[in-house]
Amino acid sequence: MKIIFLSDIHGVPSALEAALAAADTLEYDRIVLLGDLLYHGPRNGVPNFYDPVRTAQILNSRKDKIIAVRGNCDAEVDQMMFEFPMMSDYAIVDAGNEVFFCTHGHLWNERCLPPIGMGSVLVHGHTHIPESKRLAPSLALFNPGSVSLPKGGSSRSFGYYDGHELKTFAV
Repeated sequence: MKIIFLSDIHGVPSALEAALAAADTLEYDRIVLLGDLLYHGPRNGVPNFYDPVRTAQILNSRKDKIIAVRGNCDAEVDQMMFEFPMMSDYAIVDAGNEVFFCTHGHLWNERCLPPIGMGSVLVHGHTHIPESKRLAPSLALFNPGSVSLPKGGSSRSFGYYDGHELKTFAV
């Protein structure tokens, strides 16, 4: 299974469209959304080109490929905008060669590990900074960064699992 990982879209359709255009040049079976889909949150300010309605329309057009989890800026009212479930705190995705524990990162992260077995990958967003590292010999962490509001000097980015390897792509 090949997977695109998108996180922290925060209601910016132009950034989402750019990430999806880049992702469409790759082969993938699923899109995993790691939360913070529509609202920008009180600490971020209103991003340029903020349009949560358009963002929801773009995502709904790909609903058959989407697995989504809730971020700390996502609310129950956001679910009304989507034609796919997005209110779970995590999703486990078995990609054959890897098992991914997908979450936003505000509840489960490297300081508060979820109850997952070794041989897994903890995938989360939340920090808006891409990261890939080993937490233990058989436990990895992967953060694709933010589609719309990068932090820490990083670029807008998304993640990709090609069936063997995790990569981050700048948008």
